[in-house]
Amino acid sequence: MDQNQHEWYHETKKHTPDDFPYNTYLCSIPLDFQSVKTHWHDEVEFIVIKKGEGIVSVDLTPYTVKAGDIILVFSGQLHSIEQKDSATMEYENILFRPSLLRSLGQDFCNDAFLQPLLSGKRNLFPVIVDTCQFHRELSVLFHRIDELCDARPHGYQLAIKGYLFQIMYVLFSASGNTCSDRSAYVSQKSLEKLKRILSYVADHYQHPITIEEIAGYCFYSKSYFMKFFKQTMGMGFIQYVNDYRLEIAAKELLQTSDNILEIAVRTGFDNLSYFNRCFKKKYGVTPGTYRNPPATM
Repeated sequence: MDQNQHEWYHETKKHTPDDFPYNTYLCSIPLDFQSVKTHWHDEVEFIVIKKGEGIVSVDLTPYTVKAGDIILVFSGQLHSIEQKDSATMEYENILFRPSLLRSLGQDFCNDAFLQPLLSGKRNLFPVIVDTCQFHRELSVLFHRIDELCDARPHGYQLAIKGYLFQIMYVLFSASGNTCSDRSAYVSQKSLEKLKRILSYVADHYQHPITIEEIAGYCFYSKSYFMKFFKQTMGMGFIQYVNDYRLEIAAKELLQTSDNILEIAVRTGFDNLSYFNRCFKKKYGVTPGTYRNPPATM
């Protein structure tokens, strides 16, 4: 998979250093980017909403979130972030590899508590709002982590690891207290099948992908595949592939000096006129204008 392919599908880029697999950073939608497309990764991710509101989807279920909300994304869960209407949203991403909390050899805490929690086997609603009884406790822990990351005193990694263990304790104790009813549910089998499809797109988007080809890859009939993809992703497969290609092309227009035809071909469009039409329909401007917008007074 091309390492420049945004934050999509199975993210293979490293979010954390090897010696201490933990990282945190701030983001804003739409100032930094319009959306974070559906993807998954091996790290655990906590999303803390700082200002505004937006939409976060976890395992294809969308949730409207606001300042103060905490979203839990465990290893391998599909998730995305997008703008809600014209609202802006600032949020903090906290990512760490589960290995940070595991011991070598036999580990009772991992087997009895961490693994059931991080694997999603515990019944825990992904959005922690301020009416949840454990929201304040989690907020305090995240705030202390933020203070440590700002000051970075010698040995701060020990304290961060300790706070993460406390967060895991709070979440494990709270599992079963959903704070809300899940409005929709997608089976684990469907999620795994969808992850295979998205990985296939990420690996083959530069070449033609037909419905027959991808349906055969999934061992589905053409009609069943089209119905399955539409129901789970909310759009047709061809539209989704084109949208995927266009967003990669948009990034390359801004980050490279390659000519537009080269970018179009490299992202799977063998017809420049068709690429230009699709691009303008999605972004409202031609690729050339997108790369070099007119100066404003």
